[in-house]
Amino acid sequence: MLVEDSLVVRQLLIHIVGRDPRLEVVAAVASGEEALATIGQTRPDVVSMDIRLPGIDGLETTRRIMAERPTPIVVIADSIEDSSLRISMNALRAGALSVVEKPVATTHAGYDAVATEICTQLRIMAAVPVIRRRPIGSEWAGRSAAPAPVAAALRVPEAASVLALAASTGGPPALARVIGGLPASYPLPVLVVQHMGGAFMEGFAAWLNGVVGLAVSVARDGERAEAGHVYVAPGDRHLELGPAGHLRITDAAPVGGQRPAATALFRSVARHAGGRGVGVLLTGMGEDGATGLLDMRQAGALTIAEDESTAVVFGMPAAAIRLSAAGTVLPLDRIAAHLARLAEGGP
Repeated sequence: MLVEDSLVVRQLLIHIVGRDPRLEVVAAVASGEEALATIGQTRPDVVSMDIRLPGIDGLETTRRIMAERPTPIVVIADSIEDSSLRISMNALRAGALSVVEKPVATTHAGYDAVATEICTQLRIMAAVPVIRRRPIGSEWAGRSAAPAPVAAALRVPEAASVLALAASTGGPPALARVIGGLPASYPLPVLVVQHMGGAFMEGFAAWLNGVVGLAVSVARDGERAEAGHVYVAPGDRHLELGPAGHLRITDAAPVGGQRPAATALFRSVARHAGGRGVGVLLTGMGEDGATGLLDMRQAGALTIAEDESTAVVFGMPAAAIRLSAAGTVLPLDRIAAHLARLAEGGP
């Protein structure tokens, strides 16, 4: 189902989707009201959601779909306007799975890349199982989290110096949950890799800065990582920890098809922080981060993977667990408290 109020863009999306033999448009509607009225009859595998809609906007439409008929949703957003970016991030918080750039005219230089990314995201997200979300005050609602196994011989770094977090599909709300649960006095710098289109990273960092207590910014090459500050990898660039706590931003080749890559970040932390590093791998599709987290654990660092009971997509954490890269496996709602205790020197 395509939800887009602009007739021109709607026709363009129909054309883009129609080029992919693995996709079929079952409905193309111009408003949130139409989407809610027809989704029960059309039963789409995935929804392409515009954010700026007349009447019920894309954020509220996303909330209602996830409360009434959970369906994978890919947000199609303008990457330039700050307000659109903020609404897009909140739609991810409400249950949408990813956000991609809105297509422009077929004569635009970046049209083919944008069209390919839209179809790729729609195909991938159509296969992601989603859960019902409560409609009010429950952006963090998720699967009930059973107690997760914890390594019997957990090694706590004596003087942790840096926290590295990574996520992909389902990551923005998960990262907000973890970082938002850290105390304002959290004594470690926090380095973040989130797989997302490069055009959205500034907006993602600004959104995260508005929903958590710690200061958040896009990382800059050469700056020193300060305690209690969150540094987000910029779009299409690797974020790495360098010597003496300085950050490195590189355009080195993608690692496992990803740039920024969780594995690139984790390996740099293993190399420069050793046993003083803390690594956390959250929800995401694929296997990025697993080998890097293993490097961290072998260097003596504390490593954590999100438990299957709360992960939107269990691919990345599962890969780390299979490699024995995760010293601890915890549901999302226990990770922040665990990190806070570790920073205080507790078990």
